[in-house]
Amino acid sequence: MTWTEKDIPDLSGRTAVVTGANGGLGFQTALALAGAGAHVVVAARDPQKTTTAVARIAERYPAASLEVVPLDLGDLSGVQAAAGAVLAAHERVDLLVNNAGVMAMPQRTTVDGFEMQLGVDHLGHWAFTAHLLPALLRSDSARVVTVTSTARFMGGTLDAADPHMTRKYRAWGSYARAKMANYHFGLGLQQQFERAGVGAQSLIAHPGLSNTDLQARTVREGGGGWIAAIAHAMTARSGMTPLEGARPQLRAATDPSARGGELYAPRFGSHGSPVRRSILRRFDLQKQIDVLWQVSERETGVPLRDAG
Repeated sequence: MTWTEKDIPDLSGRTAVVTGANGGLGFQTALALAGAGAHVVVAARDPQKTTTAVARIAERYPAASLEVVPLDLGDLSGVQAAAGAVLAAHERVDLLVNNAGVMAMPQRTTVDGFEMQLGVDHLGHWAFTAHLLPALLRSDSARVVTVTSTARFMGGTLDAADPHMTRKYRAWGSYARAKMANYHFGLGLQQQFERAGVGAQSLIAHPGLSNTDLQARTVREGGGGWIAAIAHAMTARSGMTPLEGARPQLRAATDPSARGGELYAPRFGSHGSPVRRSILRRFDLQKQIDVLWQVSERETGVPLRDAG
């Protein structure tokens, strides 16, 4: 049986926070959650895009309960402020979708000096999640869904001695490593929840080949080279729609049968309905999770251990 957003249960009374919710997969995620009755916190960086996105959701669902929180994942002080705004407004957060990200950027750094892709795609989400933990843990069944990519298999593992690729930067290699960090973060966070004996769960999702602005931005920024141009043309011609690409993260976030530590992805890898997929590369999985925790805590100064 094919799962779609029509299978999302009633989310009335639930609070959901979606990063990057003003476009692409994040917009479709926020739209579907709002349509199911959730109060949706649109956490995004660009105010003009956010205003447009909120208006589109309200046009589709006039009774939608929406809230805007400015979030720049490339600035840890801003991340803390955004989380603080959520905590001030909500005693409980039931769902956090760590969706936002950049792909194959030219070599750049965040406000805090982190390599841009690791900084935005992972370290910003690490800190945001950690700051929101008190509200997540007050929910009786919170879920954190972190979005990865099949691109994670294209690069090597995180180098604890040079996490920001200062010695040899490669745009696609950096992206692959950041998406592997998302993968390991989702699994490691589930371990933390289990150790603490709390009801929260952490899941992972990847969207397959989805035609969003992500590829177009990579071409505009110029970091991805000829591979970016080919990827953009391919997704424009044969990629899934943003709604189809968002379904794996929506299923991970809302399917009552989904469980912590699971990965949801298109049935056929790059295309298809959202299904549960196996967790691969287990031989060094714990080592990589441990390295990620060490690096993330060291770089951000934000601990995330045995939440509870």
